Amino acid sequence: MEKIAFVMQLNPGQAEIYKQRHDDIWPELAAQLKQAGVSDYSIFLHPDTHQLFAVLKRSPDHSMSQLPDTAIVKAWWQYMADIMETHTDNSPVSVDLTPVFHLD
Repeated sequence: MEKIAFVMQLNPGQAEIYKQRHDDIWPELAAQLKQAGVSDYSIFLHPDTHQLFAVLKRSPDHSMSQLPDTAIVKAWWQYMADIMETHTDNSPVSVDLTPVFHLD
């Protein structure tokens, strides 16, 4: 399993609604992520900067690059676009992070 991390930007004042929407994540979306090889997915919020830190594991044969083409992911992005920084296609603006330390 490969572990990856990235950051996204939440709009100020949207932390509660962001958490609620993820507490109620659509079962179809969760199933699509798992089918793509995603597991152990967590998102953390920095309360002062509103930055979201995401970390997940993905299988060696993952198909994450195909997720943006799925209807459920596009619908989720549209659902979330009003509360976070997004591109014109509603995909979250995200920056991949480079691993610099790990302790098992």
